[in-house]
Amino acid sequence: QVQVVESGGGLVQAGGSLRLSCAASGTIFSINVMGWYRQAPGKQRELVASITPGGSANYVDSVKGRFTISLDNAKNTVYLQMNSLQPEDTAVYYCNADVTTRHFMSVIQRYWGQGTQVTVSS
Repeated sequence: QVQVVESGGGLVQAGGSLRLSCAASGTIFSINVMGWYRQAPGKQRELVASITPGGSANYVDSVKGRFTISLDNAKNTVYLQMNSLQPEDTAVYYCNADVTTRHFMSVIQRYWGQGTQVTVSS
């Protein structure tokens, strides 16, 4: 089994910063990619940022220059540093880990965290 646990959400004023953390643990053999999605009320879940163990990162246009994703390979932990937060960043943020496990080394499986609320007040 694989567990994905997020932390670090909260309430912040516009212009402020937050740092989200997400640790993947369990019977992981290798990580293919880890990332952050978000879902605001009434909207579809969207990819915010993703990163590979080699450090290749991608961002949705709306967060480029404000958010930074990083991955600690030794800890299987991904971080999302969010600066210059705006009210439109308000959402539940979900971490995902695409991994292979010791039982299925050739199959990439996606695991999700439970989500953490980020609220930005104006």
